[in-house]
Amino acid sequence: MAATETKTKSFKSYPIESWDDGLSPIYTHLHPLLLLGLFYYQFPSLVEKPIETLPQTALGVAALQLLYLCICIPGSNQAQLPQRGKKKGKVTQNHQGDSGFGAKLVPGILSLILAVTLGAPLIAIILILFGAPLTSHQAHTIYCGLHIALLAAYPLFYVHGVDGAKWTEVGALAAPIDEVFGATVGTLIGAWVGAIPIPLDWDREWQKWPVTILAGAYIGYAVGKVVGGLLLKGSKIKIA
Repeated sequence: MAATETKTKSFKSYPIESWDDGLSPIYTHLHPLLLLGLFYYQFPSLVEKPIETLPQTALGVAALQLLYLCICIPGSNQAQLPQRGKKKGKVTQNHQGDSGFGAKLVPGILSLILAVTLGAPLIAIILILFGAPLTSHQAHTIYCGLHIALLAAYPLFYVHGVDGAKWTEVGALAAPIDEVFGATVGTLIGAWVGAIPIPLDWDREWQKWPVTILAGAYIGYAVGKVVGGLLLKGSKIKIA
């Protein structure tokens, strides 16, 4: 019985807490605005020449995500510890030993590689299963999957690594809500809602695949991050 209880406790999940020292409290709130600003700035070019614009924008998004994770979010080695060495108004030595930007850069880059090589192709396949063009616009779909992976999968790889138990929990929507999980859910819901304008007979250039999908994903990311990090933090999604 004691062994069973110990095993159960070891798998208890905690919401991810962003660091509260240095630039972290400022940048964690500034980050979604920067992402939305980048997308807004590139939007005219995205509508006019998506194939050229999507990979360029993805580089900017990857850089912003890497900066956000290294500054604000604990990596997989500390993300699931209760309080993770933080005290009210003060960060303990446990954080200071892991807070160097250089120390976080390597796991940040490795997580980026996983998101691009594993997350992007999987999301592209899911997009096709949900109705994306199969015989045309293949590059558009691949780049769309890349952007969604950078928004939704990249932070998850950074905080959970390749822990199968954690990914099962995330896939079952059983993980506690925080800014990382909230941003992921918001991205996916936003991308799904963004598909609504495509079949409407408005005959607008911005209705072309995958412009509205990405617009919904970026807006959903920002909303989900704020809601998950501030309003619903620690709660869980209840599925009837």
